[in-house]
Amino acid sequence: MPIKVGRPDPGEYSAMPTTAMTASETTEPLTGVSGETGGERVKLKKELGLIEGVAIIIGIIIGSGIFVSPKGVLATTGSVGMSLVVWVICGMLSMVGALCYAELGTSIPKSGGDYAYIHEGFGSLPSFLFLWAANLIFVPTTNAIMALTFAKYVLQPFFPGCSMPDDATRLIAALAICFLTFINSWNVRITTKLQDVFMVTKVSALVIIIVAGMVHLGKGHTENFDDPFKGTTTDPGQVAVSFYNGIYSYAGWNYLNFMTEELKQPYKNLPRAIYFSLPLVTVVYVLANVAYLAVLTPPEMLASDAIAVTFANQMLGYGAWLMPLFVALSAFGGLSVHIMTSSRLCFVGARQGHFPDFLALINYPCSTPATSLIFLGLLSLAYLSTTDIYALIEYASFVESMFILTSIAALLYMRWKKPEMTRPIKINIIVPIAFMLVCGFLVILPVYVRPWEVGAGLLITASGIPAYFLCVRWQNKPAGFTRFSESLTRGIQILTLSVKENKTI
Repeated sequence: MPIKVGRPDPGEYSAMPTTAMTASETTEPLTGVSGETGGERVKLKKELGLIEGVAIIIGIIIGSGIFVSPKGVLATTGSVGMSLVVWVICGMLSMVGALCYAELGTSIPKSGGDYAYIHEGFGSLPSFLFLWAANLIFVPTTNAIMALTFAKYVLQPFFPGCSMPDDATRLIAALAICFLTFINSWNVRITTKLQDVFMVTKVSALVIIIVAGMVHLGKGHTENFDDPFKGTTTDPGQVAVSFYNGIYSYAGWNYLNFMTEELKQPYKNLPRAIYFSLPLVTVVYVLANVAYLAVLTPPEMLASDAIAVTFANQMLGYGAWLMPLFVALSAFGGLSVHIMTSSRLCFVGARQGHFPDFLALINYPCSTPATSLIFLGLLSLAYLSTTDIYALIEYASFVESMFILTSIAALLYMRWKKPEMTRPIKINIIVPIAFMLVCGFLVILPVYVRPWEVGAGLLITASGIPAYFLCVRWQNKPAGFTRFSESLTRGIQILTLSVKENKTI
């Protein structure tokens, strides 16, 4: 008889056994194991094909960055020409990085992305530090950035020419995070189908910008490109920071690797999705920036909090209202898919024993990692304490770049130490070496330009070291702590209708 998790029907109370339960039966986490075989197995389902994989990558990359970051890139490079160079190089870097991650993702076909690769290459502590930094810094920070961008574009039409109230921005951002956390906890298929709709709005917004900008440029309005490199910064640290803003807009090219276990035919579909998505996004981004710069002068771009809306107000006339709608939906879709993919990182880390057990549970009616989704949703809400998007971008990008560097180092280390490893895709060794050198440049140079952001990121990452030895390495914990942990996990299981993965119910 399959186990039934939940409150019994009224008539079932009389049929329940009257023998007393042991302490372990009342405190240990529910496993969902029945006495019979053949029941349904609770696990993450393979529901994602090539189209869904492409939609996920494009959905994350074309989220909010291209409608926010052009201002940050222009401010730190100092010139129109250099800002376009940065956008092209960032696209090329993303494609090179994606090639490296295609090898990693097909050689180590596990969900969790960088966490799985760092763990395979360097062991438990470095992978725990990535998990710690990811879940405390760049995952919730990125969620907050996307939610705030969505909120700003929703409010922009109601506050033309004046600043938007911070409390209203935070409230709308918080509602977006809570709603999308619920949807992702409910049904993965609904989320992926929504991505198809959101992808249309993203591409539509960018096509409108590109076409309008090219038409304006074709009419002879090339004055913004006269002497394009005038004012270019010569400070290497500022150049590195400009790459942070550009790379943020391309962020997400490695996120499909977080969901490898849910991808159909990952050896084929993972690299194909990457190869199709990245060149397309790079071309679209460069053309969009050319369009922005053809219409808006550098001072106008730097003065705008919503560049796409400012662009539309100048070029689209009565149709300008479409732009904030499209951009808001784009940011909303990007937030949705980022919440979905990043929760798998938290889930895999908990399954590995690096995070509490209650984060490694699957909601058995929906087959989703609901507890991980809720946990990251709460952390994302905490980062709404600030509405300074550019500070959040620099704060998150440094730490993420540091761990991408570590993942590429793991690839090179495994080439040396594990030459016999099966590698369905094996790229030329020069590619990861070159990418690692560039990542090193991006990690080291901003230290003296943004010392507070870098210091905060390093401090939070380093705080994971004592947490690792206290919570992971220390095996013989007091019995009271163990009982509390088991009771907490069981209570959360009952509250969220969740069981451990791969168990029979």
